[in-house]
Amino acid sequence: MPGIVGIISQRPSKECSPLVESMVKCLKHEPFYTDGTYFNEEFGLWSGWACHEGGFDDCLPIWNEKKDICLLFSGEDFAHQAHIDALRMRGHEFGPDDASYLIHLYEEMGCEFLEKLNGWFSGVLLDFRERKLVLFNDRYGVNRIYYHEDASGFYFSSEAKALLKILPATRQLNLRSLGEVLSCEAVLQNRSLFSGISLLPGGSSWVFSRGAPVKKKTYFKKEAWENQPELSESDFYEKLKETWARVLPKYFRGKPSIGLSLTGGVDSRMILAWAPRSSGTLPCYTWGGTYRDCTDVKIARRIAKLCQQPHNTIPLGAEFLSQFHDLAERAVYISDGTMDVTGALDLYVQRLARQIAPVRLSGVCGGEILRRLVMFKPDLPQPGLFNPELASSFQEAAATYGSELQDHRLSFTSFKQAPWYMASKFTVERSQVTYRTPYFDNDLVALAYQTPTTLLRNEPALRLIADGNPALGKIGTDRGIAFRSIPGVTRALHSYQEFTFKAEYAYDYGMPQWLARLDHIFAPLHLEKLFLGRHKVAHFRVWYRDELSRSLREMLLDSDARSRPYLRANSLEEILKAHISGQRNYTFEIHKILTLEFIQRKLIELS
Repeated sequence: MPGIVGIISQRPSKECSPLVESMVKCLKHEPFYTDGTYFNEEFGLWSGWACHEGGFDDCLPIWNEKKDICLLFSGEDFAHQAHIDALRMRGHEFGPDDASYLIHLYEEMGCEFLEKLNGWFSGVLLDFRERKLVLFNDRYGVNRIYYHEDASGFYFSSEAKALLKILPATRQLNLRSLGEVLSCEAVLQNRSLFSGISLLPGGSSWVFSRGAPVKKKTYFKKEAWENQPELSESDFYEKLKETWARVLPKYFRGKPSIGLSLTGGVDSRMILAWAPRSSGTLPCYTWGGTYRDCTDVKIARRIAKLCQQPHNTIPLGAEFLSQFHDLAERAVYISDGTMDVTGALDLYVQRLARQIAPVRLSGVCGGEILRRLVMFKPDLPQPGLFNPELASSFQEAAATYGSELQDHRLSFTSFKQAPWYMASKFTVERSQVTYRTPYFDNDLVALAYQTPTTLLRNEPALRLIADGNPALGKIGTDRGIAFRSIPGVTRALHSYQEFTFKAEYAYDYGMPQWLARLDHIFAPLHLEKLFLGRHKVAHFRVWYRDELSRSLREMLLDSDARSRPYLRANSLEEILKAHISGQRNYTFEIHKILTLEFIQRKLIELS
């Protein structure tokens, strides 16, 4: 993913410069990235960056007119246009549609300018007037900054692999973090997978002055939003409508073309209903499967046509499976091991999405913000697969998760779930496209804290869709619900969609072991064609059993993979044999084992 790297140290330039250049190379995942370095020996800063060509942050380094303030910035800021115009009126000069105005915001406000920034971002600022450096990130911590500190200096990077590259001692898996990834699919509490590497907490503004210890400041505290009063239903909806109409146009700004990732749910449809785009100017797309057009494709195609916007289906089929090994390896590498091998899917479809438009606008996180949906929880791996020491960390991970979940539910989804769990997927996706979701707009998240408990459902979104485009409000969602629908009909449609959704899960990822044995008997009938593809486009249980079985054997049964100290070799062989024969379902276990092997090969051994 595009980002920044750096070393803050009193080491000689001849030592730091080549290290930073090596770090930058770790961030350059695609040929359409631009990159650069900035060194300042007086400040003891050696830094660099990589970004999407033509993106908001493709203007580095950013200087003010007097050349006494410098900014390296990664990500985007969705400021109100009035604030940008006000800077020009006060005589500041900067380019259009990029991050160059941010340096002038700092000139006007000092470090308080961070409170005004709105988006996912990170950066480092040099103030020659005050002889200080400021390392910062967004208030949610989604734009990750990994760091390592020792006697030789302070090292930071948007991706942990850049630190692993130059700091060999960190190439060790942290047992506690590994247990969390295997049981919770996320590293919790701002740790990383690796020894001696941590994550900068969200809302940080750490100040470095030569000869002084780092001042670990925070510019935002979530309590400012938590302490707001709950609104009445009518007041909340009217404020939601006003806020949505005001903030959404900001996410359509900029030079690169924008595509809308459209599903059958309410959150992407809210964007389409209020999109400030004329007919034919907003390309939409949806992921599709191999067995049939899934519900998302059917609904997305219909509502895009209604709004007179083009729609594309991005298929996930034989071509994806033929590339799976390389895509999975790459996804695990890009995410620093925090995204499992299912990230291959995200990497594949985002590459194709970029051919439609380099900016992806998505309804992702609508449910997490407006309805406070928790998307991950502990799921302990199969007993006997991992060695006892690692297995004992699973219970600790579950206890840590339970403790963190005691937080305000929206604070958990915004400030913990987003940076610890969802950012892994975002990292893979953002390696290919510029990723935007209006649901993390500061004004909208702040308002979401005032949601009355009775409206933590789909009704406000359905009403907002109908207010923006009445025709869209009449079309049912992927779960069979619509605004002001006929109760009996809606209940029947909803029940049918829920049944098919659960049946598909039961036949795929969630197939119980007794049913797997029965399914094995009827394998010649290919019952998957009957159950799969109505709601999901990925079918790893079947893929691991059939199309991917050979590559699984080749990778996981070689001498290196079987000798990993955290695995029990005999259990691994038994699991693979049982799954590939179709007699058992070990999809989740294979995800984890395969991911671990890629972590070992690409991040620990750096092969």
